[in-house]
Amino acid sequence: MKKYFLPITKIALVLVYLVIVAGALVRMTGSGMGCPDWPKCFGYYIPPTDEKELLFTPNRAYKKGMVIIKEETLLVAKTDFTTTATFSKEDWEKYTKHDYAIFNPSHTWVEYINRLFGALAGIACFASFIVSFWFWKTNKKLVLYTFIICFLMGFQAWLGKTVVDSVLNPVKITTHMLAAFLIVGLQLYLIFYFQKSQTKEYTYHSKFKTAVIITLVLTLVQVVLGTAVREHVDTISETGLPKETWLQSPTLSFYIHRSFSILVTLAIGYLVYLNSKLKLGYTKIKFVVVIVLFEILSGIAMYYFHFPFGSQTLHIVLSSLLFGFLFYLVLESFQSRKQLS
Repeated sequence: MKKYFLPITKIALVLVYLVIVAGALVRMTGSGMGCPDWPKCFGYYIPPTDEKELLFTPNRAYKKGMVIIKEETLLVAKTDFTTTATFSKEDWEKYTKHDYAIFNPSHTWVEYINRLFGALAGIACFASFIVSFWFWKTNKKLVLYTFIICFLMGFQAWLGKTVVDSVLNPVKITTHMLAAFLIVGLQLYLIFYFQKSQTKEYTYHSKFKTAVIITLVLTLVQVVLGTAVREHVDTISETGLPKETWLQSPTLSFYIHRSFSILVTLAIGYLVYLNSKLKLGYTKIKFVVVIVLFEILSGIAMYYFHFPFGSQTLHIVLSSLLFGFLFYLVLESFQSRKQLS
């Protein structure tokens, strides 16, 4: 079973990144409330495709927890029952988490796919945890870290519920994304730790190690600043105004986010300089440069070309990839110091 640990952990990492991609699509399409309840979607494990399925239907069997929309209100079936020819309030109770009662089939299925990827990622993380027990006698650390990842996946699922219950509270959305980054970081650590014996030897330099840690922190700050900008954009987009006006009167957070991106770019440029001048051999820095380039281009596209299709999703996904590569560089720099000693 030991030979399956690394492949399963890598699959889990890919699935977590797919959750991030799906989450970015949810934000781009405004589908965050596509499923107004959790963990089901309108009370179904497989959501409806037509609004008629959510309207009161005479002589129909309803299961406890199923949802209907009546008079712009979500109503939940109290028990299993079959309706009569007329609607009876006694069979239903009002959904109390929020008062959002809109059905949009495309939004519902985008959000449902996001949750589906989340479930698959959770299963993969749990499988990694189970397989880690084969290392119990020789490496209990693996078991501990896989358990923490499983716990965080559960916490992430709960956060997803609170995001829906709060009707997309921006603070909870930001926390949700940072928790995903934490899971990615732990998975990368597991993968690195498991195969560090095969890791290429790098030349250690304290300046590079310090610089890459600072760059990672700056990137995380930039991500948080970006969520404030997205909140502003989401608020305006919900009014139905054309894309040309979304950043016509940007808030202070936008200017801070844009200016901070220059700082992150300069920090990455310094990493490239140190790696080249000192011949440290960190090859993944090339991926960081490419990601930052496309990150800047997607930002320019959103501002000057009025949010072309997919630019928001690409911007979010690239930030998560940037975090992953920078975090791996941190791990490699610490490992190079151990190799030196």
